[in-house]
Amino acid sequence: MRNTLTLFGVFTIVLLLACGALEAQPLDLLITKGHVIDPKNNINGVMDVGIVDGKIAEVSSKISKGAKKTIDASGLYVVPGLIDIHGHHHYGTEPDHYLSNGYSALPPDGFTFRSGVTTVVDAGGAGWQNFGQFKEQAIDNSRTRVLAFLNIVGAGMRGGAYEQNADDMDPKLTAMVARRYADYVVGIKLAHYSGKEWGPTELAVEAGKLADIPVMVDFGGSEPPLSLETLFLEKLRPGDIFTHCFANVSGREPIVENGKVRPFVIEAQKKGIIFDVGHGGGSFLYSQAAPALKQGFKPNSISTDLHTGSMNGGMKDQANVMSKLLNLGMPLNEVIAASTWNPAQIIKREELGNLSVGSGADVAIIKVEKGEFGFVDVKGFKMTGDQKIVCEMTLRDGNVVWDLNGLGATPFSGK
Repeated sequence: MRNTLTLFGVFTIVLLLACGALEAQPLDLLITKGHVIDPKNNINGVMDVGIVDGKIAEVSSKISKGAKKTIDASGLYVVPGLIDIHGHHHYGTEPDHYLSNGYSALPPDGFTFRSGVTTVVDAGGAGWQNFGQFKEQAIDNSRTRVLAFLNIVGAGMRGGAYEQNADDMDPKLTAMVARRYADYVVGIKLAHYSGKEWGPTELAVEAGKLADIPVMVDFGGSEPPLSLETLFLEKLRPGDIFTHCFANVSGREPIVENGKVRPFVIEAQKKGIIFDVGHGGGSFLYSQAAPALKQGFKPNSISTDLHTGSMNGGMKDQANVMSKLLNLGMPLNEVIAASTWNPAQIIKREELGNLSVGSGADVAIIKVEKGEFGFVDVKGFKMTGDQKIVCEMTLRDGNVVWDLNGLGATPFSGK
């Protein structure tokens, strides 16, 4: 009995010493004095953030533990790495392939970290036939975390007639590939179909049901337009996503009519339909967004619809789209939530979009600049705003992958 107690005592002492040593272990990185906004954990104030082994180790008002590197974020905001749930990253060089291994899609790392984005979701570039190619080219060769909505069209988003081919929409095969690549596929995408029937929508939803993942719908092109009310209240499920929510394009009903948000749109959002910005090159109008925000209708998620046709127009990048919503009256904490924790929940990846202890240290350090700035919508209308979000630093798994002004760099003391 005495030997057992002695062994227990020794074990306890060793355990306490080990815990003490761990407690004394210096942080890899300490971000200090920044204003932390972490919507999941209801944090909105000046805090320190400690990082060890690529994970969040501590978030508190004052961290006194030593660190190998310290970053002074005074006057800046420290937020979870941003999540852009509508981009196009199945890049390649095949002619006549649009956003499916074509010239219009973009390699993620060149356009993500500089705006604080650490996770992107490709919105339907690949279908079940070519998802393996997309994984090899984009997912496996990017430091950015790359996820995907799998196109209901087997050949993916090749554009034109290819996306009108209902015979290439197979919910069983789509769901099978989605389940096979469940680590990467977070939803199903219906895009660019311009027919007058509901069949493609129903096939996409069927695939979503089979794989137990949401559906993102890029709706429109039919003349006369199909009913949005029917789409929202009869065809889509709670958790399904209506992207390009502030668009007003030919062949699709707008959500704002005669300056008023249509009543069934409010009902749909209460039902659980997700309204995503998906700015793009033709899908964000102030005539839709401004009255909607003024009437209290806010998007659930903010995304770019990034591709070569949008990045050099009014869209630019995630930070610019967020700045537009900020200047339209959406509070900063809600803009951050719609770019972090909300999309993480929408795509069912709740390990992302937060700064919880133990989570991967994907972090964006941003500045909200004050001044006079111009923001342009897809029709060329300019809004002047007095706030602009700029990304100063981005961390991916605790590693600095973007540092605009050298916050984490060693000062040069030579001549």
